[in-house]
Amino acid sequence: MICVKDVMTPEVKTIDGLATVAEAIQTMKDKKYGALIVAKRDEDDEYGFITVQDIAKNVIEKNLSPERVHVYEIMNKPVLSMRADMNIRYAIRLLEQIDHGRALVIENRRAVGIVTMYDMVIHYMDTNLQ
Repeated sequence: MICVKDVMTPEVKTIDGLATVAEAIQTMKDKKYGALIVAKRDEDDEYGFITVQDIAKNVIEKNLSPERVHVYEIMNKPVLSMRADMNIRYAIRLLEQIDHGRALVIENRRAVGIVTMYDMVIHYMDTNLQ
């Protein structure tokens, strides 16, 4: 069985919701990430996501200044999350059912990675074609 943790990107880069979109863009550019996890405000809070698509739709298309828009204003929250030990066949099915391309990977109530449909499908096919 292949688990989500076997194919996820384990480098979790978080950003504060009060950061500007300009700061998020710079972090994405530096790390070559298409999404960042928005940190919880406290233990009872949920994680958020900010993606390049969110920035394109909510900042660039609306001709807003990335220096004046905060991450919390355009982030997605709450986000889809899945257990690190979930079988990727079920994870693929879940992402497909809700027409989503990525999910936050959770272990012991903490974000431990991000997994994408692409990562799972490619790994699944590589494993099953050998």
